[in-house]
Amino acid sequence: MKTRKALASLPQGARLHVIATDPMAAIDIPHLVQETGDRLVEQRQDGAELHFVIEKVAP
Repeated sequence: MKTRKALASLPQGARLHVIATDPMAAIDIPHLVQETGDRLVEQRQDGAELHFVIEKVAP
């Protein structure tokens, strides 16, 4: 929910770095990006943290 709101407020071309500790984020974030039409630039895990970089594509 927080990621969706943050993406909605970004201008096209901006990037959002999301750090999550919930393992379900590995499923939820890619699904969200598919729904919104934005682009998942990077997805990686660092210990218990999941990192996602999302580029705002859709208006």
